[in-house]
Amino acid sequence: MSSLSRELVFLILQFLDEEKFKETVHKLEQESGFFFNMKYFEDEVQNGNWVDVEKYLSGFTKVDDNRYSMKIFFEIRKQKYLEALDKHDRSKGVEILVKDLKVFASFNEELFKEITQLLTLENFRENEQLSKYGDTKSARAIMLVELKKLIEANPLFRDKLQFPNLKNSRLRTLINQSLNWQHQLCKNPRPNPDIKTLFVDHSCGQPNGARAPSPANNPLLGPLPKAGGFPPLGAHGPFQPTPGPVPTPLAGWMSNPPQVAHPSVSGSPIGLGGPSIAAALKHPRTPPMNPSLDFPTGDADHMSKRARPMGTNEEVSLPINVLPAPFSGHSSHTQALSPPDDLPKTVARTLNQGSSPMSMDFHPIQQTLLLVGTNVGDIGLWEVGSREKLVLRNFKVWDLSACSTPMQAALVKDPCVSVNRVIWSPDGSLFGVAYSRHIVQIYSYHGGDDVRQHLEIDAHVGGVNDIAFSHPNKQLCVITCGDDKTIKVWDAATGAKQHTFEGHDAPVYSVCPHYKENIQFIFSTALDGKIKAWLYDNMGSRVDYEAPGRWCTTMAYSADGTRLFSCGTSNDGESHIVEWNESEGAVKRTYLGFRKRSLGVVQFDTTKNRFLAAGDDFAIKYWDMDNTQLLMSVDADGGLPASPRIRFNKDGALLAVSSNENGIKILANSDGLRLLRTFENLSYDAASRTPEAPKPTTNNAISAATPTSAGLTERVASVGSMSGAVNNGDTRNLIDVKPRITEESNDKSKIWKLTELNESSQCRSLKLPENMRVTKISRLIFTNSGNALLALASNAIHLLWKWQRNEHNSSGKATAGVSPQLWQPSSGILMTNDVADMNPEESVSCFALSKNDSYVMSASGGKISLFNMMTFKTMTTFMAPPPAATFLAFHPQDNNIIAIGMDDSTIQIYNVRVDEVKSKLKGHSKRITGLAFSHALNVLVSSGADSQICVWSSDGWEKQKAKYLQLPPGRTGPAESDTRVQFHQDQIHFLVVHETQLAIYETSKVECVKQWVPLESSAPISHATFSCDSQLIYACFLDATVCVFTASHLRLRCRINPSVYLSPSVLSNLNVHPMVIAAHPQDSNQFALGLSDGVVHVFEPLESEGKWGVPPPAENGSTSNVAATSSAQGSGSEQGQR
Repeated sequence: MSSLSRELVFLILQFLDEEKFKETVHKLEQESGFFFNMKYFEDEVQNGNWVDVEKYLSGFTKVDDNRYSMKIFFEIRKQKYLEALDKHDRSKGVEILVKDLKVFASFNEELFKEITQLLTLENFRENEQLSKYGDTKSARAIMLVELKKLIEANPLFRDKLQFPNLKNSRLRTLINQSLNWQHQLCKNPRPNPDIKTLFVDHSCGQPNGARAPSPANNPLLGPLPKAGGFPPLGAHGPFQPTPGPVPTPLAGWMSNPPQVAHPSVSGSPIGLGGPSIAAALKHPRTPPMNPSLDFPTGDADHMSKRARPMGTNEEVSLPINVLPAPFSGHSSHTQALSPPDDLPKTVARTLNQGSSPMSMDFHPIQQTLLLVGTNVGDIGLWEVGSREKLVLRNFKVWDLSACSTPMQAALVKDPCVSVNRVIWSPDGSLFGVAYSRHIVQIYSYHGGDDVRQHLEIDAHVGGVNDIAFSHPNKQLCVITCGDDKTIKVWDAATGAKQHTFEGHDAPVYSVCPHYKENIQFIFSTALDGKIKAWLYDNMGSRVDYEAPGRWCTTMAYSADGTRLFSCGTSNDGESHIVEWNESEGAVKRTYLGFRKRSLGVVQFDTTKNRFLAAGDDFAIKYWDMDNTQLLMSVDADGGLPASPRIRFNKDGALLAVSSNENGIKILANSDGLRLLRTFENLSYDAASRTPEAPKPTTNNAISAATPTSAGLTERVASVGSMSGAVNNGDTRNLIDVKPRITEESNDKSKIWKLTELNESSQCRSLKLPENMRVTKISRLIFTNSGNALLALASNAIHLLWKWQRNEHNSSGKATAGVSPQLWQPSSGILMTNDVADMNPEESVSCFALSKNDSYVMSASGGKISLFNMMTFKTMTTFMAPPPAATFLAFHPQDNNIIAIGMDDSTIQIYNVRVDEVKSKLKGHSKRITGLAFSHALNVLVSSGADSQICVWSSDGWEKQKAKYLQLPPGRTGPAESDTRVQFHQDQIHFLVVHETQLAIYETSKVECVKQWVPLESSAPISHATFSCDSQLIYACFLDATVCVFTASHLRLRCRINPSVYLSPSVLSNLNVHPMVIAAHPQDSNQFALGLSDGVVHVFEPLESEGKWGVPPPAENGSTSNVAATSSAQGSGSEQGQR
């Protein structure tokens, strides 16, 4: 289906929804498979309509499509089974077991046996893993949290969770525009046109002809007040939020503690049991780059699209189509108050953390120092003035042996960990990190980038939802709360536990320690909406009340400690900020201005004893503490998630705001801008850190702009906006390449230095265990799970290195810090390709890995083989040469469809399931050397040894465009040279790799928008690839050098010389060089090299650095057409030795 036909389906969906054809809407969603309506899915699950749930899912995925789909169907059918057992309907349970659950037995026989054994129990809760199963309603709610995470991580749903950002009644508007145009073409246009039907084109009758009644009341077209005009109908302005109800006053804060005994809490269930949900409820795991929009309705109160929080999963294997939806509704809010100038409103900095920020905190003294915790467990420390990331620490358990058995079991089951909260101690000498799994880590801070491990505490069973520092009895303590319904107090110096407060009946969501009149106390809130207060005396709670909005609530005092506020979001999305009368325990005032249904859990903060701020409705909203009306709303130049995380610095001059695409925006007032300007003239020296290691040597280059962390994807507004999708900070091209996007810049000169690595101590590199039978690595790829590396050698043998989960590598992911195992099954067999009668060393090798890592398709000049990755057994072989396969690529939506490039210049579209060639594409004149699919544009891009690039429609497989690679002036490429292609994460642009150049192309026009060319005297490029987030490009050369480029403007930022990873004896062998380079699927700073001597190396930057070099500054939108080669020769900075 063409893209316009697809868009027409969306318009019809909108029209049907506005006309209240609800069943038809969802039927069309399912049959088209274009939009997965998460709200409808949630309602059906909550209502237990299991037949409709599976029927709706069937339009988007099947049980065996991938591991995410399999888990989705398993969770649904398991819940249906447990509900039957809970009703003691054994016959129904047996029916579900046989018809629905038996399909999973082939994948996990032990689990199926355990499920079957539940039939023998009087109450399935006797099973330890199901002991916490509550009632049906709560069990379904818990399951929904897990289902949403799985759906949002499933590649098959990746571009189907977001409804286009359409104005209301868009189809009507188009019809009106068409009628208006038809009316203008009328020979005798009438003032009040006669519209009787849409089935034929409109035409006004003769002046003396009979007239039909005026269509003024036509329900489709609406009133037509002006002659010849057909105005579009439906209000397009933003809806105005209605204030939430003011809760009834509470009785006093300090009532007597409840007399009910509260039993101790057992560990969280694993295996059959439901997922731990408190952390997911507190911090919806939202990839801010891709908000999921609910279906619009025709009502005036719902003009804006509703975004829901989306989760992330541990092994997202495909790039996400980043299409930020513009939102323009904030500017038209009418304000009763004039916004003051001392609120931070100006975007002064844009940072990129690399993963989604979940919590932020400014240093209490160094007020431009920002601590960040992310959804993948990373900790970042930024000097926002200079835009310098001082520290990046990935999640790692410091001492796994000291951790409890439940924690070790939880990490083995699912190693993915998120940060729930980061916070500085009052004096800034320590900071604490609360994780979604059991532990808190306390670091000591000694200035600059000097961060040291201080304490690791196995604090709670389940997630640790909040952490705070306090000074009871003049002793610094750490306060934590968690999924196990407890609050605990720890000695910040020794980690000794001092108090455990039990009394909540639900996971504890947040804590707020404070003191008044020398009385130290702690407020706590739980997911059931209860607020409790505790003294440090183990005498139980002094308060037991309900917060407005219930569910997720946080509390905070004004800076001077005199006023208490709380902010909460209910399960239905209703948000409240209120001020409390502490003496009476009653709500003093409720602040207005929230979206009717907030799109996620709202976070808030206070500043200057005067203002409140909250992240809501894709914006930051401000209130004066003394006025309940919304003071102002700031969208920070757009690009914010539905409910951005926010944090003021101590003086309130800066505000950190999480933004889309793993970004952080720093907003500043006039004082904040002056504070940041003090850093403008400081030159950033990347080599100034880690005194233990030899420092990278640097070459200087002067630029007239500041570096930016914004990447390609940060600029892409939609698939249709092709022309503005590549940054053009460096426009030194070989041809007249038009600038696509200008980088962030300012008027201050900035010194930038290329990072050059010459010694092994300057980065982390690991030589993998060797196989003596292998002579040359031809192909190399990380598995999609990120825990293994697969290579294909020139002699047709495959090698698989697996990283094990252990105390040195708690995540089990690939790393240069731990050596993997060169893995083979117990049978001892090798995966070896068919080589026919050819010498495999002389043939072209190729392979492609399935999305679920379960099998690999591979060829080495002979037949194509399909291998089982677990057993190494050959499942089938097909397509005997000639012609021989030279490149393989799986279709992104269907693992059974594979594109096969051939050495006779054709491309065959092959269906593995039916063993049939569906189409044969002809357009190249020499063998195929590269293939890449774009699931967003529904195209296949091919490249060949003829240096030609072709674009094919993946709907009908017709050729759309073709263009030959632009060779540098004065250079003649070899008669036959590989040209590789790879899509950027935005799915709109692609990387072209040729021995003479790297280039970024825009797909629809096959237009080169950026090009980098090495010096003519330099070694040719052997291979290159995007990093997993498409922010970097890793390239290797035939002289064994490796270069790292900033992808946004194709400028060199780091050079790794051969001496870093090759021994002196190998260096003397001029024939040893990288053949192929592979990027890790989740760690953007990790890559691997396959060498011509059969060796594979894995590389990561030093932990203290956290990245490869420093992004070169943009060139302030220069449109110079000077060739890259000549400019490189002139400066000598980037390519002097390249």
